[in-house]
Amino acid sequence: MTETLKSVSDLTEAEAVEELTRLADAIAAHDIRYYQEDQPSVSDADYDALKQRNAAIEAAFPHLIRENSPSLRVGAARAEQFSPVEHGVPMLSLDNAFSNEEAAEFDARIRRFLRLEGETVAYTAEPKIDGLSASIRYEKGVLVQGATRGDGRVGEDVTENLRTVSDIPKRLSGKGWPDVIEIRGEVYLGHAEFAALNAAATEAGQKTYANPRNAAAGSLRQIDPKITAQRPLKFFAYAWGLFSQPFAETQWEALQLLKAWGFSTTPQSQRVEGAAGLLAAYADMEAERPKLGFDIDGVVYKVDRLDWQQRLGFITRTPRWAIARKFPAQRARTILEAIDLQVGRTGAVTPVARLRPVTVGGVVVENATLHNADEIARKDIRVGDTVILQRAGDVIPQIVGVVPEERPAEAVPFAFPHVCPCDLKTPLARETTVSGAETVVRRCTGELACPFQRIEHLRHFVSRRAYDIEGLGEKQLTAFFERGWIREPADIFRLARDEEKLTELRQTEGYGETSVKNLVAGIEARRAIPLDRFIFGLGVRHVGETTSMALARHYETVERFVAAGLAAEAQRPKASYQDLATLDGVGPTALEAVLAWAGQPNQALLIPDGASLEERLRLTIPKLNATARRAIAERFGDWASFEAAARAAVDGRAGEDFLELSAVDAVGPVAARMVAEFFGEDHNRARVDALLAELSVIPAERPKTDTAIAGKTVVFTGSLEKMTRDEAKAQAEALGAKVSGSVSKKTDLVVAGPGAGSKLKTATDLGIQVLTEDEWLELVKS
Repeated sequence: MTETLKSVSDLTEAEAVEELTRLADAIAAHDIRYYQEDQPSVSDADYDALKQRNAAIEAAFPHLIRENSPSLRVGAARAEQFSPVEHGVPMLSLDNAFSNEEAAEFDARIRRFLRLEGETVAYTAEPKIDGLSASIRYEKGVLVQGATRGDGRVGEDVTENLRTVSDIPKRLSGKGWPDVIEIRGEVYLGHAEFAALNAAATEAGQKTYANPRNAAAGSLRQIDPKITAQRPLKFFAYAWGLFSQPFAETQWEALQLLKAWGFSTTPQSQRVEGAAGLLAAYADMEAERPKLGFDIDGVVYKVDRLDWQQRLGFITRTPRWAIARKFPAQRARTILEAIDLQVGRTGAVTPVARLRPVTVGGVVVENATLHNADEIARKDIRVGDTVILQRAGDVIPQIVGVVPEERPAEAVPFAFPHVCPCDLKTPLARETTVSGAETVVRRCTGELACPFQRIEHLRHFVSRRAYDIEGLGEKQLTAFFERGWIREPADIFRLARDEEKLTELRQTEGYGETSVKNLVAGIEARRAIPLDRFIFGLGVRHVGETTSMALARHYETVERFVAAGLAAEAQRPKASYQDLATLDGVGPTALEAVLAWAGQPNQALLIPDGASLEERLRLTIPKLNATARRAIAERFGDWASFEAAARAAVDGRAGEDFLELSAVDAVGPVAARMVAEFFGEDHNRARVDALLAELSVIPAERPKTDTAIAGKTVVFTGSLEKMTRDEAKAQAEALGAKVSGSVSKKTDLVVAGPGAGSKLKTATDLGIQVLTEDEWLELVKS
């Protein structure tokens, strides 16, 4: 290398960013020539010099390390070397619990679902290893493939690297293993091994890792398995995915079999019974944690019986039968140096604390959320304060309080601004609920005219859980936005075919032919997108991953989803209905009683002279309870006002399409209203149309079609005696049915137990087939 390079110690942060970009492009190009084309264009010494300079800059500016850094072996060569692996069974995440009460509620929830009140449930309690999840496939007892977790559905093929981990048998021992089985577990580094690895890196002048988990991840993702082999990685097995035949009846039995087959399992795991056992296991592991030679960040509770696990099933991306009890957040003190404002994609303005850097739980923290203006005022947080910081769940930094006795004399209360920090200076407004009540959230009223909201929408669109476009990170997206090349999601796909812009990009410093080629490939790879990711990528408020998945499963195709959104917008409830429906104290039963009365002609009733509104309500609408009568009286004051509001509410009721949308399990009226409002905006419909013109949307996985209830919409009402409502819903969905929360003309079956009320009456009036619980169980057996 002949050019004169500036010393790393003399680089400014801006120069470091540019240099890291240049190095990433150069290293990626050499990797392609070496690993893919077998035509290296530089000597090993020159290639190593590029890698060493990249490592030195990252060591000096650790906050600039990106996910696609060459030091983490991410890029074109990595993508080619580590081909995608679709897991036979998705690798799901776990819900979290942070207290004894939440752990006890987990046990209670399991017993309610399985209708086991009065019985004791057995669990396994296993330490939650802080490492990198992996899945290893064995056929006829021989290791044939290994993959990272990836996004849960598709991981990376790291078979050769996993073969170098001594804890992972290349051939299973013992007997009783299925012909095909995916063994799941955690790749990790012990404390001693991590310290030795960093010491060696320091001695060699190379980049050190922040914690054992990052070191394990970086080691497993090395392109050259020989490098991975030099890292003392370990593996604990604790679960399985796809298997060709059953091999155990309980989780505990399965753990013993994993040991017999040649795997290491966590010796701290226990089999316990009931909530008391869960709490005792947690206390044991919390006390044991400092003595362990590896990192754990909690305890995983799993229902022991595998047949019960199967009955409990899953909630989109998490199992009902397991939960992670996390250890308390670690705390530290530091100085609050500034409060900045960030504008999110929905316009919500969030204050962010800029902190004097401090290490919390092994991680350097410089920023923390302050949530909202009311939270700042409640805690009286001021610039200059000494604050107590914690990482919630050992992940998200937050300020839990201040140290008043260390407050500087010049510190003043923080004045939250009234305008957006963007150049438009658009006014901020408090968010209101559907009933008109103000919330603590302040939002920029500029919508997509606000550049902050527009760029945040785009960042959400390309995020990992949405489109996950390789090569289009925050830095590139921001640069393209500032150039005016990308203003809406469809522009991303237009850019990939705009040769004029791509030619200009190739001539831009920091880019090259390889970078542009990788960017275009990453975009083109997302022209076919699953429906749930398409929905999530729209960035509709209150529509997260779980809701997106529920909508995708219900509507199945993008055409049906868009049509449902448009229809719901035309039929969403009006303010007259919302005013009554959101009245505190008026529940669904009381609301239905008022609407039923208001929908009928005036009835002559003998009302005593001077009767109060509450008394008149009792005589006129007998189904109203005292709480509802009192709430209505406080809200409307007199009979004339109430009667006018009730009759207006009848006219303002939602239509069937909106009700169907809101009745989709895991959606509800709030998310339904957000979807309807989204499609009610001209600019949103235009964005969706433009996007659909650029890509194809893969329909949701088709539910079962060979069962007696496949494709039918089912409503459960009343009390079920042989199974819980949740279990019945899970059973119906597993058999290809759609479960709704309300009865309409589109309902096919109503399963009614004792105590069934208005839903049963509606079904009878509409002529919908009604089944008893026994009849339902007989039907689903066929």
